[in-house]
Amino acid sequence: MKITSPSRWRVHGVDLEIETISGPDHPDSRPSPVVFLHEGLGSVSMWRDWPRQLCQKLGRPGLVYSRQGYGQSADRADVRGAQRLQPDYMHKEALQVLPELLRQLNIKRPVLLGHSDGGTIALLHASQHPVEACIVMAPHVMVEDISIQAIEAAREAYLHGPLRKRLEPYHTHVDTAFWQWNDIWLSPAFRSYDVRREVGRIQAPLLAIQGEDDPYGTLTQIEDIARAAPQTQLLKLPACGHSPHRDQSAVVMQAIGTFLATLKA
Repeated sequence: MKITSPSRWRVHGVDLEIETISGPDHPDSRPSPVVFLHEGLGSVSMWRDWPRQLCQKLGRPGLVYSRQGYGQSADRADVRGAQRLQPDYMHKEALQVLPELLRQLNIKRPVLLGHSDGGTIALLHASQHPVEACIVMAPHVMVEDISIQAIEAAREAYLHGPLRKRLEPYHTHVDTAFWQWNDIWLSPAFRSYDVRREVGRIQAPLLAIQGEDDPYGTLTQIEDIARAAPQTQLLKLPACGHSPHRDQSAVVMQAIGTFLATLKA
């Protein structure tokens, strides 16, 4: 598996950081790529080597990109003013930005793999566009009190603790990356955010993964996905927080491999 150095790709006039992972060299084996969708404070580099490891295990190519304002993607000017994100920001990413990126790269039926906000974006995209499968880790289908409490704690850690310094290596525009996520999640307008109806429209196979110790959401998140989309397979992980791919990497990789293998059976 070869991984490219991050480069820029222009989508709707915005330069986005992308990284590609090569797939099998055999010309008769061209499986759909895995498209990695990062969390609310994530980026290409914050995935570290996990996408390459997973793609190698699966024998699939991969695409990783940073949303606007994250990683090395273009900044979002005046993110706390005129360009402040609105409650539909994940819908816009899922239904406007991601489809155009996939169109430009000629990716027709990807395997979407999203973490946290990226999981929600994956669900929303799969509700309206063809995908081979949808895998979500610690997604948000509605807002819980526990989520707000954790995001308030993150704000304190950013303002008065070590969080800003920890994020700086991963984002060219670190204040944009933090505030565009934190401000919208803590806004009164976002408190009623709920995508469970959209999840019910998904026809593709679904795997939903949640840590039992996730401070940002309870198991209700993935249980509600399964209620809305009965084809969903659930993986509930003990001793696991908000990042299953880091806390339980081997277990998650094995589960994803098994899940995708069943699609070919």
